[in-house]
Amino acid sequence: MQQTRLDAARIGAARQLIDPVFLDTPLYRCEALDPGLGCAVSIKLETANPVRSFKARGTEVVASLLAARGPRAVVCASAGNLGQALAWSGRGRGLDVTVVAPRHATAAKLDRIRALGARLELVDGDHELARDLAAAIARRDGIRLLEDSLDLETCEGAATIGLELVDSASSFDTVLVALGGGALATGVGHVVKSSRPDVEVVCVQPLGAPAMTRSWHERRVVTTESTNTIADGVAGRHPIPAVLDDLLLIVDDAVLVTEASIVAGMRMLLDHAGLVVEPSAALGIAAILEDRDRFADRHVLTIVCGGNVDLDAYRRWTDPAVDPSLL
Repeated sequence: MQQTRLDAARIGAARQLIDPVFLDTPLYRCEALDPGLGCAVSIKLETANPVRSFKARGTEVVASLLAARGPRAVVCASAGNLGQALAWSGRGRGLDVTVVAPRHATAAKLDRIRALGARLELVDGDHELARDLAAAIARRDGIRLLEDSLDLETCEGAATIGLELVDSASSFDTVLVALGGGALATGVGHVVKSSRPDVEVVCVQPLGAPAMTRSWHERRVVTTESTNTIADGVAGRHPIPAVLDDLLLIVDDAVLVTEASIVAGMRMLLDHAGLVVEPSAALGIAAILEDRDRFADRHVLTIVCGGNVDLDAYRRWTDPAVDPSLL
C-alpha cells in the first residue's frame, strides 16, 4: 500500500493517550440483521462511551498533547459530535474549549456541548461557515484550531478503531465506513488495508451530501453549493485535498445512499439490534439495503459511529407507520 499521511508508530502512541473508556468498544456478530440484509453482519459499536460517538478517540489525542505543551485553548467547528468530544476531553485536562456550530444543529448535541463546559458559538449557516468562523477565532485569539480530518490526530485517533478490528479474531470481507470529512475512513482504512489488504473498504455517504464521494470518483476535489440530508454529521461541501489524497490510496469504493435507505437502516438497527443511532451511523446498513447482490453471502462489518439524536426527529424516522421515502 502506498503511504498516506498516517504513521503506524503515531497510531500506536495515540492509543496510549486515549482514555480507556473510549477504547475496545464492542465488536460482535449481529445475526438478527442477517435475514433482512442477505449477508453476515458484524457491528463495531462506537456509541457506548460518554460522548456516544467515535470522535473522542481523536480529541483525546489533541487534548493530551495540548495539555502537555500548550496552548491551552482550542477551537473547532462541529455539527455536534466533534464539539461534544472536544469539550469532554478538554474539560478533563483544564483546556479552554470553543465550539462553533450551525444554529440548526441537533439540539441535543448543542445542549451537551454547553453542559460539558465549552463556549458555544452559533452561525446562521452550515458546517462550512462554522469552519470559517472557527478559523477566524483561532487567528484572532492565537489559539489552536482543530480541523477535523485535516489534523492527523483526528485521523490517527480514529485509526485505533482499525487496530481493534485487525487485532480481533473476526474475519470479515468488507468494512463499511461513514464518509464525511474523512477522518474515520482514513484512519480505519489505513490500518485495515495495511494489515489485511484483501479486505474491501467501502465509504458510504448520503446522496444529499455527495462532495467527498464525487471527489473520490473523479480523483479531484469536487465541491457542492448545498447539502440536503438528515445525516448532519457527514454533511460537508468542501472536501480537504490532503484527506482526499489519502482516501484515494486506501479506499476500494465510495457509494451514495438515499435518505429513505438511511431511515430504513436506522429502523433495522433499532428493531433487530436494539440500537438507537443517528443517521450517519446507519449509512453502512443503508448501503447493503441498496445493493444486496453486491454483499450477498459476505461477512460485512459496519461501524456504528454515533448515537446522538433529537428524540422527536428520531421517533418520526423510526415510526413504522411512516413511509421512509416521505420523510
